[in-house]
Amino acid sequence: MAELGPSGAVAMIELERLRHVAPATYQAHFIHGDDRLWPETNCYIDLWTELIHALGLNPVAGLVSTLSAGFNGEQWDMFKYSLDDLWTLYGIMATELNVWLPIDEHLADHLALGNLLAFDADSWFLPDTAGTAYQRIHQKTTIAPIRLDRQSNSMTYFHNRGVHEVSGSDVVGVLKLDKPDEELPAYCEVVELDRVRRHDDDVLRDRVVPLVARSLAKTPATNPVRAMAERIGRDTKTLVAREDAFFHAYAFATLRQCGGWAEVAATFVDWLDPVGLAPAVEALRSLSNTTKTCQFKMARLASGRATDLGPLFDAMSDSWDQAYDVMCNSAWARPH
Repeated sequence: MAELGPSGAVAMIELERLRHVAPATYQAHFIHGDDRLWPETNCYIDLWTELIHALGLNPVAGLVSTLSAGFNGEQWDMFKYSLDDLWTLYGIMATELNVWLPIDEHLADHLALGNLLAFDADSWFLPDTAGTAYQRIHQKTTIAPIRLDRQSNSMTYFHNRGVHEVSGSDVVGVLKLDKPDEELPAYCEVVELDRVRRHDDDVLRDRVVPLVARSLAKTPATNPVRAMAERIGRDTKTLVAREDAFFHAYAFATLRQCGGWAEVAATFVDWLDPVGLAPAVEALRSLSNTTKTCQFKMARLASGRATDLGPLFDAMSDSWDQAYDVMCNSAWARPH
């Protein structure tokens, strides 16, 4: 068992802050509110948003990294918090873990040190995904356990927009306790909490200034929404010919990620500069809303019914142009 030093004692205080969260009463961040167009975006953004929120920090500042998202020719970028930004803004250090032991041994050791592990898990064994993946499909997702009880074979973990419990055979499946040598190790990040810094929004905005310019400098050279529209147009016959499961995966990789990205990016831009960047916020929200309509209509298209997505893609593309014209020509885009 690892021994705690002074920094470990500080980390344990932060870990205990998370452990005081009760799954049944946990209040998710407003980004995951039921009033949002996309109350869940992707597992990594959702997990980190709630971890940062539960630590008493403002996760919106860290969404600066979303400004550089685009379309890579196959799918919309799976936008994520930048590990560098987590350090700069919150004092959270996250690095990849070399998984050389069974994951439960790493987990027990790091929880004893006051660290978290965020790692890939199979949604098949996660009861909070009941109705979508639990005991239905094997699907990779990211979780961060805050408690592991070996005696009762139970675990408490952050996942998506909440805190959940898992027990019994599902713990065995999540941690691969029954076949540790038969599968490749999960990708895992160790999250060190011993230097967490809490700043008010004014200080966070000061710290985020150079990160905005850096993120906007990575803006796609051409309109990524138009590129996505062209790809979906080429894939129409495949969408019609394939099964429903293919459509849902395809929609998640394209329109759903784009729509969720636009809403999250709008939230960040509105927090950053609600007056000067108001037109960009409006354009991003419009893009997100239209993307949801487009996804519904793409489902009709995949079922073989004639549907013209062109006007919707034109509106979405125009919204992207409007948003980035405002942002890239603002003072926020200048290097600092």
